[in-house]
Amino acid sequence: MSFIVKFNGEEKSFTKPVKVLDIVGDNRNYVCAKIDNRIRELTYEISKSCELEVLTCSDRDAMRIYEASVRYLVAMALYNIDPKIEFRFSYNVSRSIFLQILNGNHTANSKLVRALSQEMDRLVTADIPLTRIKTDINKVSKKFEELGFHDKVELLKYRPEKTAHMYECGGYYNYMFDRMVPSTGYIRKWRLRFYAPGIMIQYPRSECNGEIPEFKDAPTYGRTLKRAHTWASATGVDTITGINTMTNEYGSVDFINMCEHYHNQQFAEIGDLIENDIDSIRLICIAGPSSSGKTTFANRLRIELLSRGLRPIRISLDDYYLPRDKCPLDEDGKPDLESIDALDIELFDKNIAELIEGNEVELPKFDFQIGKRVPGRKLKIAMDQPIIIEGIHALNDRMTPSIPRHQKFKVYIAPQAQINFDNHNPMSLTDLRLLRRIVRDYQFRGSSALDTLNMWPSVRKGEFRWIYDNQEGTDYVFNSFLVYELSVMKKFALKLLTEISEDSPHFPMAERLIRMLKYFDGLDYQWVPCNSVFREFIGGSCYADV
Repeated sequence: MSFIVKFNGEEKSFTKPVKVLDIVGDNRNYVCAKIDNRIRELTYEISKSCELEVLTCSDRDAMRIYEASVRYLVAMALYNIDPKIEFRFSYNVSRSIFLQILNGNHTANSKLVRALSQEMDRLVTADIPLTRIKTDINKVSKKFEELGFHDKVELLKYRPEKTAHMYECGGYYNYMFDRMVPSTGYIRKWRLRFYAPGIMIQYPRSECNGEIPEFKDAPTYGRTLKRAHTWASATGVDTITGINTMTNEYGSVDFINMCEHYHNQQFAEIGDLIENDIDSIRLICIAGPSSSGKTTFANRLRIELLSRGLRPIRISLDDYYLPRDKCPLDEDGKPDLESIDALDIELFDKNIAELIEGNEVELPKFDFQIGKRVPGRKLKIAMDQPIIIEGIHALNDRMTPSIPRHQKFKVYIAPQAQINFDNHNPMSLTDLRLLRRIVRDYQFRGSSALDTLNMWPSVRKGEFRWIYDNQEGTDYVFNSFLVYELSVMKKFALKLLTEISEDSPHFPMAERLIRMLKYFDGLDYQWVPCNSVFREFIGGSCYADV
């Protein structure tokens, strides 16, 4: 029986199964294929009529596969250097992977970086095939046990299927929780650098058109990640296995409250910093990427300061939008509400400066129904009352040029998870925020998961343009991640994700998120405190009407 494959505007007829590679050719810039909106490896055999598209690292789905392939290459090279080296991958500064050596008799240094680079180059030149193996889960577990991958063995206990996957390459076996390129010869773009106490690995990024971005150190962000890892490791919840163990051994109440206490500690620290410098601080600026929990955080911080005898007031940046007909336009000709130039910067700076001087000010109120500002409340504050502002541009000094830096206390908020599937497979921080957004948009905005996924690329573009560059130099970075939340989110998100049909262009993303969530044991959300940052996404927040 013949079938037709549409590729590059042409239709090709076949009478027997054919590999993608045999159709698209040996182009090493290709990473994977999209076949009727399903992500497939280039070695995939096509046996029915379909539409075929090849993807490079400029595509988000392909970039993830390439990044997983880079991790496989690094792991294999380290194994060839010394099979006894134990290590852990995590996502780190400058959109890179951090390699941490775990066993004390080995050390990351410049010498190891050179040896690792040379071995990776050798493997790339050798162009060794990467072969996917799907077999009985017990056989996979046995192989990983032989290799000393005990963390992978423990994780497989939570896999619901009776089969599992691994990849073989020149006698080496591993699995990176994603598809792979066809051979080591495809993994040509990567950079290594010694970054004490480990090694930083850079790889191509889709938002950089498939190129490796310039390395930019971010010590503030790096310290936050280190603190997150230290806490997760100390409490035994730095892996999915550890989270499930905590859930089952300690129960919902203890586990949830342990995580919430971590947030309480951070609020107390911020409160101390502000209280100790309250004679100087007049403006508290809060910003972070989408689904970081900014609104609840601002309310919690207000309560924290009230408990210290301070009387903060909140002003919303949303009330300073320009009329819609004066907003800048995006590349599609639509109002670009993510742009800082969509705000009346001059009016905002003038209002804040007058308030700090002790004057009474009539604040604006933006009416989103008519698309313009109307008169708002009149406000006058005392000299000891700090002003809290929260929004995407709150940390940008363009908003408040009249206010000296020493009068601003800047807080960057984002979920900074340092959680791994296993030592070789870190969890994406972006995926965590996307899950939060999917659940929140459905709960409060009547949006389907498909609606959220449609707008997510635009949200991410705005984050890279307006947010990330402002996180360095802040006075405090608040880690809004709560380790229990993925166990709770499973119940909310799986239902929404499974509604996305296979013919949707967002099916690959939905499929990947489902693969992640299925490893978590579910957790009942009833014991999540009403003032938790997480309530902003699942509902039941005591700040819902504030």
